[in-house]
Amino acid sequence: MIKNRTNYSSRKYVVIMIFSIVVLVLLVKLFMIQVVDQSYKHSSDNNTLRYITQYPARGKVFDRNGRLLVYNEAIYDLMVIPRQVKKLDTLDFCSTMNISREYFNERMIKARRYSTFSPSVFMAQITKEEYGMIAENLHKYQGFYFQTRSVRNYPYPIAAHTLGNIGEVSKKDLERDSYYKSGDYIGKSGIEQFYEKELRGEKGMKIIVVDVHNREKESFMDGQFDTLPVAGKDIFLGIDAELQLYGEKLLKNKTGSIVAIEPSTGQILAMVSSPAYDPNELVGRVRSDNYTKLLNDTLKPLINRATSGVYPPGSTFKMLNGLIVLQSGAVTAKSAYPCNGKESQPIRCTHSHNSPVALHEAIENSCNPYFWETFRDMFASSRFASAKEAYSFWYDHVLSFGLGSTFKTDIPSEVSGSIPKSSLYDKVYRGVWNALTIRSLSIGQGEILVTPLQLANMAAAIGNEGYYYPPHLIKSFSDGSAIDSVMTTKKVIDIKSKHFKDVKIGMCRVFEGDHGTARFSKIDSMQVAGKTGTAENPHGDDHSLFMGFAPADKPQIAIAVVVENAGFGSQWAAPIASLMIEKYLRGYIKNTNKEKRFLE
Repeated sequence: MIKNRTNYSSRKYVVIMIFSIVVLVLLVKLFMIQVVDQSYKHSSDNNTLRYITQYPARGKVFDRNGRLLVYNEAIYDLMVIPRQVKKLDTLDFCSTMNISREYFNERMIKARRYSTFSPSVFMAQITKEEYGMIAENLHKYQGFYFQTRSVRNYPYPIAAHTLGNIGEVSKKDLERDSYYKSGDYIGKSGIEQFYEKELRGEKGMKIIVVDVHNREKESFMDGQFDTLPVAGKDIFLGIDAELQLYGEKLLKNKTGSIVAIEPSTGQILAMVSSPAYDPNELVGRVRSDNYTKLLNDTLKPLINRATSGVYPPGSTFKMLNGLIVLQSGAVTAKSAYPCNGKESQPIRCTHSHNSPVALHEAIENSCNPYFWETFRDMFASSRFASAKEAYSFWYDHVLSFGLGSTFKTDIPSEVSGSIPKSSLYDKVYRGVWNALTIRSLSIGQGEILVTPLQLANMAAAIGNEGYYYPPHLIKSFSDGSAIDSVMTTKKVIDIKSKHFKDVKIGMCRVFEGDHGTARFSKIDSMQVAGKTGTAENPHGDDHSLFMGFAPADKPQIAIAVVVENAGFGSQWAAPIASLMIEKYLRGYIKNTNKEKRFLE
């Protein structure tokens, strides 16, 4: 059987004809340029084309009220194309640039290794003053030219850990993203790093005709092939610059952190880590030296303690235990338990108060025995078939508050802390353990570790009576584009609202009750709900902690304060928190004597 076959032989002539026409057009074009148009030949003999990257303006950063936090300042990079460096008087060049011959050789070797044909940075971040002195002599040095760039400037010397900084791209940066070329700048930390693509914009290109004397003559082809840069997006943060500045003043000469959150959105109002540093220290050519000094500082100012510091939560964690045992049904808010003060066993009470106590009084007095007894009764509840099942109930509810993991938003240097799994106790106690074995968890000690950020979010969740939005820094983009949905997704906690209301009553009594542990930090005409904490520290004095929110009925601010090695929460953390709350909600401090103690 003979198959039908299509005859393609005639088509090959069509293809050959098309290629022939294309080649002919190219040959004619080359003939016109190189033979007929003598002006081009004359130009190519005496001029060269310089391709200058047009760097976009990096997006500015504002606080929630429109205060400018970060803007751009013009600087200049001295660029070099090694192939074009001819007849250079090296001694004169080094004298003009105020550099050594060794530095010159080092930079030229680096430039040649990068490329002999492509430009690279010879000397970075030259100031306006230096530029003025060098530019008038630059025509003498063929192959060198200035590239206009910008660096960041911080009118408010605050929030260095949050804002982050920019620096020259690394080898890994170049391998990871083809957008960057050697000598480009990139966000290295903080929001500068997280929002790099939004802030950086898009580069443009300008082609300039340069004569043999290294002088720029004109745009090539009247700029037909130039492309304009596209500026980066401006960013508005949830941070309140005045509150951030105030918090940094309060923590000056102390080690610790403050995190304040807007409960209704999850936006960070302030995130203070102390010791801190001025973000302007990591700008310009001094960046490398200053970074090394900060890195070697024994006080570790580069560590963001608000997100990377982990601490036992101490008595602040009792709020979670109270909520979980109420949800389990093992106790009610009116269930009362005896307390024998310092004679109590197996966990003694650190406060003297009436006995017995129910939930409200237990929170007011921070009664250790109450929270241990209710923790034990939950484990003994008929609802659970075993200690491991009761622990699983407790563990899952603790995690629902955002503890034991990161929030995965735009917050830099975030760590997860630690909420122990039952497998840890199975391993340590060979599978035989119960509530008594792990009783320290009932008062926020033992294997529990949290960050100040997590503690503030816990306060926000309680203030909202059962939900929170993942804490995040961004408020909006200047062009109105949407922020990541992760940051706007409500996290609902599976605990009844009425239990949160009961816990909030107790937290208000911490300030207003006769024996409340924060009664000396009460704010006039303002109801605050909170809980002090004193966290045991195996490496020195105890840490002073506080978490809370205000106004108690409809919170506008949730806050956590940690002051390391400062003792009781009532002595340092609670007063600092109350000052921050009053400053944010009222705008000023009524009791200036209290304020003076912490500022001075």
